[in-house]
Amino acid sequence: MFNYDWFHGLPFKEQLSDARWRCTVLRHPDVTRETLEKNKEAHRFHDELVCRTLVYLRDGFSYEVREFADVPYKSHLVFECVPVDDQYRVGAFVVTVPFDEIVRVEVFSVHPDEKPDDLPQITGFRGSPEPESKPTPKKPSR
Repeated sequence: MFNYDWFHGLPFKEQLSDARWRCTVLRHPDVTRETLEKNKEAHRFHDELVCRTLVYLRDGFSYEVREFADVPYKSHLVFECVPVDDQYRVGAFVVTVPFDEIVRVEVFSVHPDEKPDDLPQITGFRGSPEPESKPTPKKPSR
């Protein structure tokens, strides 16, 4: 489903646009796509919205995209991610992901003034996927 053209073409742009539109309508329910340009407050709100892009992988890891890398090959998604751990925030962390490992992409649109303090936890930096918890078998009573 996901490929180079999805991220660098119309489908991803449409997802960003739709996330911004839905966030605008939540704040300004009376606005339509046709009246957005005329409503100065709603239009300014819409233009100031920021989006976070989260990429979820088949192995349970996830990353937040800071910026897509401009690389000559198109067989993998290459991007700089937003590190969660402080020790990785001193430089740039570039990730290469095969497109067939991507299971979901989420775009979170929010106005900077309304940004929540507890943003979604991105798990791309943990050592390994969390093990599934299995119930402990009960010992037979005597």
